[in-house]
Amino acid sequence: MAKGDAVLFELPESYLALRAEARALADSVRDRAAEADERDDIDPHMRAALARSGLTALTVPGQYGGRGERVDSLAVTVVREQLAATSAHLDSLFAMQGIGSHAIGVGGSPAVRERWLGPIGRLEAIAALGLTEPDVGSDLRAITTTLTRDGGDLVLDGRKSFITNAGDADVYTMLARDGDGYSLVLVPADTPGVTVLKPYQIIAPHVLGDVVLDGVRVPADHLVGVAGKGFRPVLDTLATFRVSVAGAAVGMAEAALREAVRHATGREQFGTTLARLGPVPAMLATCWTEIEMARALVYRAAAAAARDPGEGLHLSTMAKIGATETAGRVVDRCVQVMGRFGLVRGSAIERLYREARPMRIYEGSTEVLLDALAKQLVRRFSD
Repeated sequence: MAKGDAVLFELPESYLALRAEARALADSVRDRAAEADERDDIDPHMRAALARSGLTALTVPGQYGGRGERVDSLAVTVVREQLAATSAHLDSLFAMQGIGSHAIGVGGSPAVRERWLGPIGRLEAIAALGLTEPDVGSDLRAITTTLTRDGGDLVLDGRKSFITNAGDADVYTMLARDGDGYSLVLVPADTPGVTVLKPYQIIAPHVLGDVVLDGVRVPADHLVGVAGKGFRPVLDTLATFRVSVAGAAVGMAEAALREAVRHATGREQFGTTLARLGPVPAMLATCWTEIEMARALVYRAAAAAARDPGEGLHLSTMAKIGATETAGRVVDRCVQVMGRFGLVRGSAIERLYREARPMRIYEGSTEVLLDALAKQLVRRFSD
């Protein structure tokens, strides 16, 4: 193992090779990271580099050009850990190809799969998933977007909010109320009636926006999965990709620690290096310990999700909570170690500070996920 490498928890050789591929990609765009991470549209340089790497093939099944028979949660997680350590923009671009398209692979019609999964895997088309709305976040059963039928068409009306890749996506998978149930529908971005708005920008700039659906018509074969059972492919997506958020969080935390150690070992105060002064050594060691604890859970959860996404969802949820909360603590502690230098706008540590914070909210806030875990725990011990 090279000096400075993280403990790899005995990952199989194939995953170590993927890790090296992802690190090489991240290193190749490192000089572009600061600029890309401040954009609210897709950076063309990052997109071209990611496409050349071939890593987005990991986000689609092998039948459609993927690098495995099905999407491998551990592979995606290992890649995100490396990409997020360098660029949140690059990490999001990679991850959303899977998050936006996974339901298509699970429940799309043959024609829809053939049309979209190959281009998505090659990054020729950008994917997005539309779940949340202006007044609806975690409680997806409260959505107001509607699906009706008119002859052979599916008709969508409503507004989706805080949608990653909005404005740059070529295709959206949208959740809508369908009578007494909920259905998932594929909507090409150029369909008449689709309008994208950019009403906000979050603390860590992100490709984000609202998608307005006004009488949007698509063919009946654009239904994804079974009518009225739209939560099934959504849950399949979460089961496969939720743990990868945890991988990205570990990558960010480790990048922050690397910045703090570099600063603390190179700066002298009161006749010694900062790394040997007062509480700083304990702060750094605590960060390292927490990162390795988080990584161990993340890899365990990702391996379980790779074997059986549904059975491992509780572990993925735990990993998402644990790793994102760890990243928040670690990055904050590293800013403190770096003092005023940790507050410099545009510096690597300042970007990590802003980028780590949203991870505790998106794809399930910590509090919502803890509530779901508690209910599952009670059921398990009540049986």
